[in-house]
Amino acid sequence: MTSNAPTGLQRTESRPVRALNAFPGFAGIGIGLLIFLYLPLVVIIGYSFNANNIVMVWSGFSAEWYAKVFNSVQIRDAFLNSLLIAFWSTVLVLVFAVFVSVGLVSMRRRSSAVVAGLLSAPLILPEIVLAIAILSLFAFAKVPLGIPAMIVGHAVVGLPFALMTIRSRLSEADWTQFEAAADLGANERQIFRRITLPMLTPAIVSGGMLSFIVSMDNFIMSFFTAGPGATTLPLYIWGSLRVGLTPEINALSTMILAVSVLVLVLSQLITRKKS
Repeated sequence: MTSNAPTGLQRTESRPVRALNAFPGFAGIGIGLLIFLYLPLVVIIGYSFNANNIVMVWSGFSAEWYAKVFNSVQIRDAFLNSLLIAFWSTVLVLVFAVFVSVGLVSMRRRSSAVVAGLLSAPLILPEIVLAIAILSLFAFAKVPLGIPAMIVGHAVVGLPFALMTIRSRLSEADWTQFEAAADLGANERQIFRRITLPMLTPAIVSGGMLSFIVSMDNFIMSFFTAGPGATTLPLYIWGSLRVGLTPEINALSTMILAVSVLVLVLSQLITRKKS
């Protein structure tokens, strides 16, 4: 009688594995956590269709607040500013993230870990401290506040998100194809353009999407680096909240949430398609 067990290994009786949701109270804790996280979003979305101009007094279904958001010149200008800042900060982030990731590969392990840790510091440091530091630097260098300063500040905040994604993809690379290309006479530029960039494309798209969303939703860095006429959507919402919460703000917040979810879904679809 033959055995299917590999040679040199003894068959051991496997212990029954209990699913996590079988533990007492686990399902309840999970459901409670989901409610805690998403119930405020459901409330905001629901009351954005409130016909009453008083937020918490429901008087019927209406989409007039969305029409007001679309027809508001101030919101349109704030959206264009946010879009402009997010686009150029993402471009800046991706350029730095790609070249830094490739450069870290050629460094020693200890040195690359130190550099990567320093570049990832914005994930750990309180953003208000980072914003004050950048504001102090701009004041020392006499850099005027405004959209260019906001682009730099948003790039600093978004860099770790793209850097981690691209470095993770690069660490999984098959280095034999680089060696084969070098043996066939390809120089470093050709290897970078024809092998490295196509291989990193899914990570670049994913990291760029994350950086773009972080920039669109950023408030603290925008607050400290904004100049005259550089109002973004988060700054507009904050300024409107000082007067009072209105269904118009709920509608605008719902639209921002929808755009963020759409960008994340597109990021996943593009990444899967190109991976």
